[in-house]
Amino acid sequence: QVQLVESGGGVVQPGGSLRLACVASTARFKFYSMSWHRQAPGKQRELVAGITQSSNTNYADAVKGRFTISRDNDRSTVYLHMNDLKPDDTAVYYCNAHITTWGLPSDFWGQGTQVTVSS
Repeated sequence: QVQLVESGGGVVQPGGSLRLACVASTARFKFYSMSWHRQAPGKQRELVAGITQSSNTNYADAVKGRFTISRDNDRSTVYLHMNDLKPDDTAVYYCNAHITTWGLPSDFWGQGTQVTVSS
């Protein structure tokens, strides 16, 4: 089992910035693909950004150019830098760790951190 602990959420005005962090409780962090997802009230959870073991990244169209995902393997931490935040970015943000071992995928989720964008 991998425990994921997110932090950095809060209330911010439109146009503001936040940095989310997710710390993983595994010494094998560098072997995991990491991603951030979000879920707004009444909506399905959606992928926001992902980063592979080799630090290739991908983003949802809605956040391209505004959000940046990065990882620090020495700290077993993945970050989501969010700039130019909009009210539509309001959601609970979840961290995910994914690994495939012997052909079997495993996924682990954090408890989520609330991001509210409001004036």
